[in-house]
Amino acid sequence: MPSGPVTMDESYALCKEFNKRHGTTYYWSTKVLPPDKRPHVHALYGFCRYADDIVDDLGPVPVAEREAALASFGQRFFRDLQAGASTDPVLMAVVDTVQKFSLDPQCFRRFLRSMTMDLTVASYDTWADLLDYMDGSAAVIGEMMLPILEPSDAAAFGHARDLGNAFQLTNFLRDINEDLDRGRMYVPQEDLRRFGVDLTTRTCTSQFIELMKFEIDRCRAMYASADLGIAMLPARSARCIRAARTLYSRILERIEAQNYDVFARRASVPTWQKAIVVGRLVVPFGG
Repeated sequence: MPSGPVTMDESYALCKEFNKRHGTTYYWSTKVLPPDKRPHVHALYGFCRYADDIVDDLGPVPVAEREAALASFGQRFFRDLQAGASTDPVLMAVVDTVQKFSLDPQCFRRFLRSMTMDLTVASYDTWADLLDYMDGSAAVIGEMMLPILEPSDAAAFGHARDLGNAFQLTNFLRDINEDLDRGRMYVPQEDLRRFGVDLTTRTCTSQFIELMKFEIDRCRAMYASADLGIAMLPARSARCIRAARTLYSRILERIEAQNYDVFARRASVPTWQKAIVVGRLVVPFGG
């Protein structure tokens, strides 16, 4: 993070670097966006990553201090948003993006609420409980993106939420092992009980495989809904979202290809496959 003042261009560049370093699958898909929209998507990612780092990457910092740091971040953001400008290296670009596209500030409040939940909530009993968390951590990202993507139909709203949820559930299934290391479970407890699975054993049993098949089917149903929304986007925006949808879906395929054993290795899409998906779409707008 820069120690001194930054320009607006430098703030957007910093958000882009966050996206490139931490969100590689999504970063590849943004290459298909028109150049005038790309920085604003990076800015939204920068906001989310900034908050996520407070929750997950402060080492042994006590929960109370993380909660205070997250609250302080939120206060700075809303203060700067009200003022119409920010000097923060990341928030400068975020505030600019919110203003240019008239994004709803409540979306950011809901996101920060879910990030705060991550500090104290380690598991979710029901699918409905998990969806409540995902409303602010995933579905709301789809809502933030819509004004930038300029859909032709207001009905795209619900499909955008489904896509955000599908992306996050995909990540949850891929990252079961890593989340256990953090003391968290993002698979509903009711599903674990239904299939007779104890995640803490970190064993790919036949019951675990059936659980994963169930969750992947649930995820693909949300992707199917999202496809209806992608059809409502102008071509210049649809290319990016279709690329992201394809790349994230391939994570599910990789999980299946390794017989659902997410404990043995992390399922990931090779860089060459990402390049092929993006390369087929990027020509009209350049890299």
